[in-house]
Amino acid sequence: MTDLMLLVQNFISLFMESAPWLLLGLLVAGIMHELVPVSFLERHMGSSSTASITKAAVIGAPLPLCSCGVIPAAIGLRRSGASKPSTISFLVSTPETGVDSVSVSYALLGPLFAIVRPIAAIASAIYAGLMVRWFDDAKRQKAEHSDAHSLKSSHQHPHKHAGNVSCCSSEASIAPEQEEAASLDKVQTSCCASEKPTTSCCDDTPAIQGKSVKQANKLTQVLRYASGKLLEDIVVWLLVGLALAAAIKTWVPTDFLTQWGDGVIAMLVMAVIGIPMYICATASTPLAVGFLAAGLSPGAVLVFLMAGPATNVSTMGMIKQEMGFRTLCLYLFSVISASIGFGYLLNYGVSALSLEGLIHMESQLHSHGANIQALYAACAILLAALMARLGVKKVSARVAQREDSHQDCCG
Repeated sequence: MTDLMLLVQNFISLFMESAPWLLLGLLVAGIMHELVPVSFLERHMGSSSTASITKAAVIGAPLPLCSCGVIPAAIGLRRSGASKPSTISFLVSTPETGVDSVSVSYALLGPLFAIVRPIAAIASAIYAGLMVRWFDDAKRQKAEHSDAHSLKSSHQHPHKHAGNVSCCSSEASIAPEQEEAASLDKVQTSCCASEKPTTSCCDDTPAIQGKSVKQANKLTQVLRYASGKLLEDIVVWLLVGLALAAAIKTWVPTDFLTQWGDGVIAMLVMAVIGIPMYICATASTPLAVGFLAAGLSPGAVLVFLMAGPATNVSTMGMIKQEMGFRTLCLYLFSVISASIGFGYLLNYGVSALSLEGLIHMESQLHSHGANIQALYAACAILLAALMARLGVKKVSARVAQREDSHQDCCG
């Protein structure tokens, strides 16, 4: 019974810790979905090029989103036109580091970790994106290239008299697009042109009112999408991930993590333990201090700091649902191999260059003040209410569907 109460307590604690960042991530995703032009995303993150993958990693690194908040943001990017490799790159770099986690790392772990963490996060994100591009996205690009080649060859040998009638004719397909573009230009010039206003001073009032109404509608759409469709898509995996993280925190002792020393076994154990955990980059830092004080090497601690925030059960479920099982496997392989590789590099650098003085070994506690704790509790209550509302809606829809089917079969 004591373990069960501790499990519930850990679950509530993790839920409160992740609630504000999850709400922030939902809001960011809603803004990206409703307000950010698709052309912007396609231009910077829509392709699978190395530049696009690098941009995604650099854009995501400073954002204050943890492994819970990055899930809705990544879904919003993917559904708004970002490519698979760029989405994976964003999904790795964003939770691994941030302005807040860098400052906490400097305070608790020392300047060396404050420098290494963002560099390792961006480099591992680019590596993960390239892995998806080479081994998953290549097949799709090859299929698209073959389709384009066949379409081009068919256009090189058109029928002599049926060209204008065929639905595959390039002229027939371009014409509607030109008409649509012309109509858009006409609409834009008619509503945005400032060269033909009437001289009456009262004519600006309807335009201002219409603009304010439009902005209010946009805000409503952002909140509706963030708290509705998007939250509904991730709520199941979110709760599963929190429950598993609470179970690990309840029944996996710290001695189990520190008994493996500082070799490859220790790094693999830290990666395996860190991957399913639901922990953000900032909250993982105090745990890393405890691991250092217990005897783990800096490299093994870095593996935990990279693999823990980078992914969890919820993130893995989202990747499988949105991008497929092959992408999920490449994502996990990239996170594990990159974290272990940077762990070895850090151990080598500390040993070769005698950088032990740049690492803090003292154990320090991480806790929120009273005001911050109240804010976290309020966010947790709001998030729980939104989840409960979704549950009530789903149950009501199922009941209504059963009543309709019962009336159809009995009427």
